[in-house]
Amino acid sequence: MDAINNFLLSLDTFLGSAKYFPVLLLGTGLFFTIYLKFPQIRFFGQATRIVRGKYDKKDAPGDTSHFQALTTALSGTVGTGNIGGVALALFLGGPAALFWMWLTAFMGMTTKFVEVTLSHKYRVKTKDGTMAGGPMYYMERKLNMKWLAVIFAVATVISSFGSGNMPQINSIASAIETTFHIEPWITGVVLSVLLGLVIVGGIKRIANVAEAIVPTMAIIYVIGALIVIFSNAENIAPSFVAIFSDIFTGSAAVGGFLGASVAFALEKGVARGLFSNEAGQGSAAIAHASAKGKEPASEGMVSLLEPFIDTIIICTITGLAILSSGVWNKKMDNTFAQADMTYIAGQYTEQNQQDLDSLFAYLNNETNEVKHYDGKLIIKEGKAINTDFTLINAKSIAEDVIYTKDDQPFTGELMVIDGRPDTSADVEISGKSLIHSVPLTIAAFSSALGDYGEYIVAIGLMLFAFSTAIAWSYYGDRAVIYLVGERGVLPYRLLYVSAFLAASMIDTTIVWNLAYVTVALMTIPNLFGILMLHKDMKGTVNQYWSDFKKDSTDS
Repeated sequence: MDAINNFLLSLDTFLGSAKYFPVLLLGTGLFFTIYLKFPQIRFFGQATRIVRGKYDKKDAPGDTSHFQALTTALSGTVGTGNIGGVALALFLGGPAALFWMWLTAFMGMTTKFVEVTLSHKYRVKTKDGTMAGGPMYYMERKLNMKWLAVIFAVATVISSFGSGNMPQINSIASAIETTFHIEPWITGVVLSVLLGLVIVGGIKRIANVAEAIVPTMAIIYVIGALIVIFSNAENIAPSFVAIFSDIFTGSAAVGGFLGASVAFALEKGVARGLFSNEAGQGSAAIAHASAKGKEPASEGMVSLLEPFIDTIIICTITGLAILSSGVWNKKMDNTFAQADMTYIAGQYTEQNQQDLDSLFAYLNNETNEVKHYDGKLIIKEGKAINTDFTLINAKSIAEDVIYTKDDQPFTGELMVIDGRPDTSADVEISGKSLIHSVPLTIAAFSSALGDYGEYIVAIGLMLFAFSTAIAWSYYGDRAVIYLVGERGVLPYRLLYVSAFLAASMIDTTIVWNLAYVTVALMTIPNLFGILMLHKDMKGTVNQYWSDFKKDSTDS
């Protein structure tokens, strides 16, 4: 597992974590924002009117209504990114990461408007009579770049597992186990059966399920988060101060949090923002291609609501709940995951400024003298005897560390090689450290709502994430149809459900690292494609308003 995790981290350094990636993503959004004269502001009102059905036409080609397309796309984006992803961004980059998520969403409103408009414009009707669209179709039909279309479609299939499938069930299983003490494999089996039953029905059944689940789950979750925020009302203003004051300075060490550089906060905020709202990834464009309508730009306008709802509303509320409750920099009892642990040579403390500076540089991937520990831990009755090391877990110095085996205090030796404990010894390591992802959000809700907070997050996450997995199965379906035709759909669906089951029992950190790699694999070719079609996009928007004004005059 360590080898897989290290490979994913290495791959990510060339993709989502590379210095060019935030520039490419935000730069594309900024270019279209200026080029199209701030459509996320100018067209917002029109978007709300379209989604309410004000301009619907019964004879319009397509399979779903504007609202169903919106909720299907939202079901693909409103998921673990809103609950676990925000918590992970704050854990890694500090409060300033939330600002970069906002900026990603604001620019992403335009990016999504562009990719959905173009995908709707160049969609095709399949042999079964349903609509198929997405970036691969405008790449082939307009750009005449079949090779790029194939790359994107393959990346979509991979990403359907890596970001739409595996992180969802992994987060669900973790939350259900924490809250209701149900084994992950049981959750995996039950939800895998339900997933299979839904996706066999195709886009219409998926759209109907999404239309029912998305609004309900969003309302319940938002109400719970608002209760947490207002129960800590005195911390709301300080939370905003922390977000904005750290944008250009980075986050200093505070509590158990060891600090984050500006670059680290930007990188993690942009990456988690993209994972949350998928603007630029091209995935939602596949869902919107099924919507009934003759004007591609009208569906594009509907889609610009998604980053607003997903990130600017829901992610902000999650972030404020975590920040205002104060749990983001507090150490809590937890069992340490293998991928979160690193043993370093020597003793480091939070009370020593030189130690803090060294750990800051180490954790922010800057060159420094911190070395990984190699050697034996001598353990007696659950506690290490030797003191020539420091255990870093979840980017914090671990405290009150206990070693157990078969639920009993462990006595013996534990080998540590290049900072990693020997997994073959089957020794469980627990103690106090920072927590991240879904457990951090649960801690925030529970701080104000007790057990009810835990239930809201667990049930909300289950609905959020399950609907995301449903939507992504459709995205994968369309990509498979593009690549090999209808014959590939059944094998794909069987594999999709099997991966869903398997991921309920895999290490959380590895699953998330896989997710960020696969997101970037889709995003890079899609951004290249829409930039190439900027003139086509502007002409399509101008044509929409010309026709709209003409229809208004005629009526």
